Amino acid sequence: MEKLVIEGGVPLRGTIQVSGSKNAALPILFSSILLDHPVTFHNVPRLRDINTTNAMLKVLGRQASFCDDGGNSVRVAPGPLNPEAPYDLVKTMRASVLVLGPLLARLGRARVALPGGCAIGARPVEQHTKALEKMGAELTLDSGYIHGRCKRLRGADITFDFPTVGGTEHLIMAAVLAEGQTVLRNCAREPEVADLANFLRAMGADIKGHGGDEITINGVNGLAGGEYAIMPDRIEAGTFLAATAITGGECDIAGCPIGELTAAIAKMGEMGVTLEPHENGVLVRRSGPLRGADMMTRPYPGFPTDMQAQIMAMMTLADGSSTVEETIFENRFMHVPELMRMGADIRLSGSRAVIRGVRELAGAPVMASDLRASASLVIAGLAARGQTHVQRIYHLDRGYEHIEHKLEKVGARIRRERDD
Repeated sequence: MEKLVIEGGVPLRGTIQVSGSKNAALPILFSSILLDHPVTFHNVPRLRDINTTNAMLKVLGRQASFCDDGGNSVRVAPGPLNPEAPYDLVKTMRASVLVLGPLLARLGRARVALPGGCAIGARPVEQHTKALEKMGAELTLDSGYIHGRCKRLRGADITFDFPTVGGTEHLIMAAVLAEGQTVLRNCAREPEVADLANFLRAMGADIKGHGGDEITINGVNGLAGGEYAIMPDRIEAGTFLAATAITGGECDIAGCPIGELTAAIAKMGEMGVTLEPHENGVLVRRSGPLRGADMMTRPYPGFPTDMQAQIMAMMTLADGSSTVEETIFENRFMHVPELMRMGADIRLSGSRAVIRGVRELAGAPVMASDLRASASLVIAGLAARGQTHVQRIYHLDRGYEHIEHKLEKVGARIRRERDD
């Protein structure tokens, strides 16, 4: 097991390049199950979850791997499909459940283990399964596996109980090859959903309305192959914005998708951070003190729950008081006790946190509980006095491509060590 060791107190200065979006890449890679032709994906981050996805695709009969040039392109070639997604792979990444719909669309049968992933609260798959049943699938649960069968998926009118990113992505994939028209209502509007739809459209799918709350898919008989570039990672970009701001530095975040980070950028501006968008990204700096602010997580285009922990780290050093209301996941305050170990003044009451800014944080051994909690502890460590040891960084490696290398290039004193 490994950890990050951070010597805090150094303002970050320089340029950080944003990687491709993990949350966009995962469903897009899984959607290659729908294709009978080779496809090459560009701007794919080299992450543990991507390696797991490639391994899953290989088990399912696709040849999927990073290209030999050492870059960020993944090539997926077709082969005979296998209908089973085993537990050993699915347990490490809950996005794996997204193969169920494509397998039913292609083979009319599937056996997919129930998913795992970060322990940040209940993220049920009932909305996925209810919708697939409405499209004609017969689903049963046995020994931790979802078993599915159908003659052919058929179009249906489906209204989600609440906007679900995974559910919206899943049903788009299932409907692309279904018979007739599918209308999805109360859809998630996240940019990653639109990126999936844009890829499938580029391969010949008939999809309209993506990016809004109602999406219409007319089934087609097959999809072509080709090439596609994954969108930049808006959460990684936001994390680097927060890291620069908390250290009082100045960085150019190259490739930052400004239009997809409107809520987070507005909140940072409210807290005293200067952000100057330009053609290739955004310049971020802070010269004065951070100011307290109030924040509530919401589905896109509201404030993203995946940025809550990082902004809370900033709030620990802001003048005055701040409040955070978490409305998406009930267990997403697990970073709070670790921030308090570093001297933060935070009080929790259900889904609400009240943060009173302190003069400084002190380095300490801290333990990551999930992906974004890991990022918040790194951010806090960059600003803290003394040395911070962030343990269990395998969570961090699921969503950030070489984060210590990127931070080291802009002046951070950070290194990866074995944690014995």
